Amino acid sequence: MKTQYYTATSLDGFLATEDDSLDWLFPLGNLDDSSYPEFIADVGALAMGSATYEWMMRNADQVAKETGSPWPYSQPAWVFSSRKLPAIDGADIHFANGDVRQVHREMRVAAKDKNIWIVGGGDLAGQFYDAGLLDEIIVQLGSATLGKGKPLFPRRALSPALQLVFVRQMGSGMAELRYEVYKND
Repeated sequence: MKTQYYTATSLDGFLATEDDSLDWLFPLGNLDDSSYPEFIADVGALAMGSATYEWMMRNADQVAKETGSPWPYSQPAWVFSSRKLPAIDGADIHFANGDVRQVHREMRVAAKDKNIWIVGGGDLAGQFYDAGLLDEIIVQLGSATLGKGKPLFPRRALSPALQLVFVRQMGSGMAELRYEVYKND
């Protein structure tokens, strides 16, 4: 079982624009041409921040067009937020607040022997990293720059903390980078 941060970023290190738009990302590639189908098959639980969750709610029609459903996950999901957010009918969603360590224990039980996916939120992924719970970062690097926006991973992680283990070109607009998170156990 791994805890993985699987995401896409602009060339200059932003997940989304300042107003949480992902419009820059969609023209760059196709999910079916990426590692996503194999990746999601091994996921047993998800964690996401409130901005990602709210983006999915606001863009339910676009998500359904891309994935076939406005909530495309069958796995249980934990949404981290200090605010009260509406639930999505038919989705197995748990709302969480505070230290990620306790929630990670719950997620491990729910995931059984499958992986935990940190879906979105660079700071949320950073909280898992800070707690020593993040095992891998998988980044789809897009050939676009945003200039400013929501950062990929707002943490200092110097070598040897991240070890590049895999690189793959995805068409002419993206590349996938996989990093293992080195832990001093």
